[in-house]
Amino acid sequence: MSDKINILLLGGGGREHAFAWKLSQSPLCGKLLIAPGNAGTAQHGRNVNVNPNDFPGVRQLVLNENINMVVVGPEDPLVKGIWDFFAADSALAHIPVIGPSQAGAQLEGSKAFAKAFMEAEGIPTAAYREFTAANLKEGLAYVAQHTLPVVLKADGLAAGKGVVICSNITEARDELRDMLGGKFGDAGNRVVIEQFLSGIEFSVFVLTDGKSYKILPVAKDYKRIGEGDTGLNTGGMGAVSPPPFVTPELMKKVENRIIKPTIAGIQRRGMVYHGFVFIGLIEVDGDPFVIEYNCRMGDPETEVVLPRLNNDLVAMFQALAEGNLDKVVVEEAAHAATTVMLVSGGYPGDYEKGKLISGLENASDSLIFHAGTQEQEGGIVTNGGRVIAITTCAENFREALSVSLENAAKIDFENKYFRTDIGFDL
Repeated sequence: MSDKINILLLGGGGREHAFAWKLSQSPLCGKLLIAPGNAGTAQHGRNVNVNPNDFPGVRQLVLNENINMVVVGPEDPLVKGIWDFFAADSALAHIPVIGPSQAGAQLEGSKAFAKAFMEAEGIPTAAYREFTAANLKEGLAYVAQHTLPVVLKADGLAAGKGVVICSNITEARDELRDMLGGKFGDAGNRVVIEQFLSGIEFSVFVLTDGKSYKILPVAKDYKRIGEGDTGLNTGGMGAVSPPPFVTPELMKKVENRIIKPTIAGIQRRGMVYHGFVFIGLIEVDGDPFVIEYNCRMGDPETEVVLPRLNNDLVAMFQALAEGNLDKVVVEEAAHAATTVMLVSGGYPGDYEKGKLISGLENASDSLIFHAGTQEQEGGIVTNGGRVIAITTCAENFREALSVSLENAAKIDFENKYFRTDIGFDL
């Protein structure tokens, strides 16, 4: 590779703005293109109107712009096999794609695959069974005798909305019928029914080449729309890093019982995995259990993890691509970080786009990551349910939260909403 690396970053949310911010700081970063990007990513590189799932369009862009590395933000292109698309094309095969192969991405793309993988590798997770429309009757009988609450998960990708926790049998049976009847489209052709685990959740991020791995700063996100963790599930209303309850003892258990067997399972199956494993965990009475795997970084966790990573991210990716990841030493900052997400009124249900955002220039002492924004005739407007992530670094997450909340009051758009209690339960 030349001294400077031309990078294409795929995606257009808050996670990708945080990536663009971090990648652009590296002296190794040459040209940075973001497809499609948003109004925030445009501050760090050049946005290009190409859909990450349009592989021929991505190919053309990579060849036209002399791209040396592709960093994949969202899960969709990974589950659809963008790594394999590059590997199979002689003009692209030499270009590293930061993300797993389609086989590796099944850890997120199929809940049933992930559960079977954990069972085979002896990784602690909730007890489960899976059902399809063909054995609906059996599924309804299974639900009827299940302890409550019971968790139902659509097998495929459902944009973070395919998990339902039911507190009574009637609700669970109706939900199973709805899911297998097409409520989540093809994602719900298979439904995993699992035991409800009671505890506190946290997120662990691992960068791996499929053999060695590096653990990144730990985070905890807040998914429910309402204060006190009430109401509907969203893509994430905020995050903190590091969560104080994640002790070195707990992390040792995570590494030995979960991370090591996960990497061993990837190797045993011969999966190509050059990217992130995001492990969604729950701590139950001092022991970690896996809730889910994702094949990419989390959002909004990326917005608190990357500001706490002192390493040059391009250098880390280069080491990964060259097979030298084992030589990297992760440098975690001592400070804490808290993210507060500004969302559109009505989210995660129906909401309007195109609302003018004002006051961005008044925010100080925070990193402002754009999630759903767009430039329009000189102004910046809302273009999604989650609009802006306000991340602050401070000595502890409570200090960071107070500054993020001050800035949340300064940035405005019609029907703006945010939670004021991120991290209050810790």
